[in-house]
Amino acid sequence: MKLVILDRDGVINFDSDQFIKSPQEWLPIPGSLEAIARLNQAGYRVVVASNQSGVGRGLFDMSTLNAIHAKMHKLAAQAGGRIDAVFFCPHAADSKCACRKPKPGLFQEIAERVRSDLRGVPAIGDSLRDLQAALTVGAQPMLVKTGKGVRTLEGGQMPEGIPVYENLADAVRAILAEAA
Repeated sequence: MKLVILDRDGVINFDSDQFIKSPQEWLPIPGSLEAIARLNQAGYRVVVASNQSGVGRGLFDMSTLNAIHAKMHKLAAQAGGRIDAVFFCPHAADSKCACRKPKPGLFQEIAERVRSDLRGVPAIGDSLRDLQAALTVGAQPMLVKTGKGVRTLEGGQMPEGIPVYENLADAVRAILAEAA
């Protein structure tokens, strides 16, 4: 099975330091939904792994998060794409959970649900914690410069050998070119 794991905020949609707290605030980065559609057309399943600490902080509730994800699914479908599943950590940053990236819990749950080893699976994110979680399970981390990507690059803690792309569309082009 061909699989790609995406972070949500800063990769698929514009990020906000004030959190994405409503469907109205969820706005796709140009080209991101079409990139997901290209992955699907090439036979890839696409799943999302996202920290959503706004739930744990009380900034929005589960029904609002579900509405945000419903909008994401609907707009992806309108672009000809499909997101097979969304895995998220609802806990606040100070919690001791195993699912908040950079911990590997979300990725382990994905592996269990899809009944597949994640070694070599492309995992596209915009933050160091995305890359670290992917590395922990042997996935192939990829950084995009959208969202927090430029800050991540400038932070000086990037692991060696991680490819960097302008945005999700560029990362998908690279994945598809390598698979060809």
